[in-house]
Amino acid sequence: MRRTLFLLIFGLAGLGVLLWLGVWQVQRLAWKQGVLAEIESRISADPIALPPQVSEAVDKYRPVIVSGEMESGEIHVLVSVKQVGAGYRIIQPFSTEGRTILVDRGFVPTTAKQAERLAGPMEVTGNLHWPDEIDSYTPAPDIDDNIWFARDVPNLAAALGAEPVLLIARSQTDPNVTPLPVDTAGIPNDHLQYAITWFGLALVWAAMTGYFLWRSGARTESEAQ
Repeated sequence: MRRTLFLLIFGLAGLGVLLWLGVWQVQRLAWKQGVLAEIESRISADPIALPPQVSEAVDKYRPVIVSGEMESGEIHVLVSVKQVGAGYRIIQPFSTEGRTILVDRGFVPTTAKQAERLAGPMEVTGNLHWPDEIDSYTPAPDIDDNIWFARDVPNLAAALGAEPVLLIARSQTDPNVTPLPVDTAGIPNDHLQYAITWFGLALVWAAMTGYFLWRSGARTESEAQ
């Protein structure tokens, strides 16, 4: 009897913890979906003129439209695009209203790394962004071959003589450069998978608890005989 009671208490406690973790992940899923919806709404809003002062805390994902001149000089950030393969993001300085910012023009394949691109006066529509792409495993840029491995905005700005303000173009700035607009695809949202995992473990735990209780009861009956 004591053994059966212990198994019941242990089984119910474990089941309760696993179910709680599953419910918590469902709650986190609802929260994350709300965050993503807010970001998507911000990304798709009507563009405005570039504010005189910008900051990551206030202006991340803000859609803006700028008129000015695409200057010479560019940085190539190594990237891979689904169903296309490896290539580079083209980052260039852009002069507008007496200031110079960075523009991420989009993607070119590796074979177009050294190709000439349109420069001069143009209008660019896109979203301000401060990508979080650097961790302890990110290699330092290969300055000699002009290959960078992350969009490190402060260092990009220093290398190109611009403000640490990055505009990700969603409009075409060159017929041979494919824009890679800001979206929420790169923001992880694995809470549904986690919830399914915890509920699945809870189901297995309940089945195993039932099995051990049955075996304990059968053993008790056998011992009683």
